[in-house]
Amino acid sequence: MTALSLAPRALYEEVAELIRQRIFSRDLEPGGWIDEVRLAQEYGISRTPLREALKVLAAEGLVTMKVRRGAYVTEVSEQDLREVYHLLALLESDAAAVVAREASEDQLAELRGLHEALAAATRKRERFFALNEQFHMRLLEIAGNRWRNQVVADLRKVMKLNRHNSLLKAGRVQESLAEHEAVMQALLARDPQLAASRMKAHFENGLQAAG
Repeated sequence: MTALSLAPRALYEEVAELIRQRIFSRDLEPGGWIDEVRLAQEYGISRTPLREALKVLAAEGLVTMKVRRGAYVTEVSEQDLREVYHLLALLESDAAAVVAREASEDQLAELRGLHEALAAATRKRERFFALNEQFHMRLLEIAGNRWRNQVVADLRKVMKLNRHNSLLKAGRVQESLAEHEAVMQALLARDPQLAASRMKAHFENGLQAAG
């Protein structure tokens, strides 16, 4: 009975991930209507797991459900972006301070390795995006507050709705990389205050580029 009860959940979560990635890749555009019939046919599933998947994405802020009109990919307003970046700056700057103070040498070396991989990927857009997120999420894992990590993960999903408008602006990738280097140097110097201030500045600059 337990195995049978888990199967539908696994299906709708898998469908949610498929749709999530299509939103992030802009295959499903912000503001666009989500054709449930077409998607159900494309995935070879019934409408029930698809609707459950859309509820998951709505809870994450990636999908907006409109009464009698269906589901739409969420459009992120300037106010939304300001609020998301503000919270990310607070949460991740706090995490950076913890890492500077408490991380092991091996953990700092791991972050340094991710940063170096990021520096080598500036001409590979999708890999740069992936490594950038991996660096930030690994830093959060090292800081060790699962509640903060959960909130940041959800906020980053919303931020991805606009990422192509920020990191792809002329010169922003190199600026972002330089900001990462500044954060990394503060972490290696074991300076919590400097690490926090540089991480905060990183998000403030990201918001300006996203506007």
